[in-house]
Amino acid sequence: MKCLPTTMTRLTNTFLTALLILISSTLLCQSANQKGFIPKLDISVKRTGPYLGMQQGKYTVPEIGGERQWKKIRLKNPIVHAAHMGFNYNFRYKVLGYDVGYWGRPHRFGLTYGANLFFRSDFTYNKVGFAPVIGYKIWFLHFQTGYHFMVNPEQFETNTLFVSLRMGIINDRDISIEWKKK
Repeated sequence: MKCLPTTMTRLTNTFLTALLILISSTLLCQSANQKGFIPKLDISVKRTGPYLGMQQGKYTVPEIGGERQWKKIRLKNPIVHAAHMGFNYNFRYKVLGYDVGYWGRPHRFGLTYGANLFFRSDFTYNKVGFAPVIGYKIWFLHFQTGYHFMVNPEQFETNTLFVSLRMGIINDRDISIEWKKK
């Protein structure tokens, strides 16, 4: 019976806080309409975390890296942008690779479009290049396909045409809410 008064106190405090927020937001909207502007709610989310993936082309290559996503929360056409950096290693041919890239999704359920800059090395020769990618992201999985355009592709074995599946693990989320004049 000792926990009943503290539970009632918490419920009362929660109710009073909700009532205060409701009244203040109503008054804010009324005063905003009288001054000739309607406030616009601008919500953005920044998410950061590592990813694990598998790239399949001529060779199967595991990937690991980090990604940062920026998202504008809107009812119509929310836009997501992301930058990533990671590395991969081909165990069969001992080829180490580094990727830096960007992708964006201009619609809620649309495809992602992006590009990667990459560096590959078999510890004797090096390759650098550019890879345009197109993909689809749903929840924490991101499926991409692309082609590695590189200088001197014959020096050592690496993927040119590829598909990759990455699993993003979001461990940091920053939500920003702002009221703006319309």
